[in-house]
Amino acid sequence: MNFWEYLSTRHQQLLTDAYQHASAVFQCMVVATLIGVLVGVVTYRSEWGGNLATTSASTLLTIPSLAMIGLLIPIVGLGVPPTVIALTLYGLLPIVRNAIVGLRGVDPALVDAARGIGMSRPACLLRVELPLAWPPILTGIRVSTQMLMGIAAIAAYASGPGLGNEIFRGIGSLGSKNALNQVLAGTLGIIILALLFDAAYVLLGRLTIPRGIRA
Repeated sequence: MNFWEYLSTRHQQLLTDAYQHASAVFQCMVVATLIGVLVGVVTYRSEWGGNLATTSASTLLTIPSLAMIGLLIPIVGLGVPPTVIALTLYGLLPIVRNAIVGLRGVDPALVDAARGIGMSRPACLLRVELPLAWPPILTGIRVSTQMLMGIAAIAAYASGPGLGNEIFRGIGSLGSKNALNQVLAGTLGIIILALLFDAAYVLLGRLTIPRGIRA
């Protein structure tokens, strides 16, 4: 059968896999964002601390995804747990780096003015520094999401959820009549999800970043 016939007969399973893929990436990005921003907040004032945080996150990103998941399987088992842990760790670097860069880029005069009108340090961080650092942080989140969309396909190696199962089934049955259709369907599905997520981030940026800061 051709590709369109394959889609029509397998659309329900493909939609289920796409939903699981998007859900896994979204949930891992939420966790990675919380951890990454927290690490950035803790370390951005220290040159040594910021370098250590960035280097540590960079080191995690250099571990091959198959190796990472393979190392996690004996510890947490198959399925969702190794997928969530691996994706969260891989998503940290752009967020940590951009959070540190964004917070360091806030004009000290604005921070001094906020402190001068009686703001506490936590209030200044939440109401002045983080909002001004939000554009680079959002950029880091967008980059991480695009990376995780592709890496999440490897989760099928550990019986994880998502469109990677479609790709692995196709690779595992090379020579069969639907092998190419399976790989193509999984790959195109991931590309479409990545574009949809990126469009959502563009909209989020327009809603949350004041026009003056965007300019």
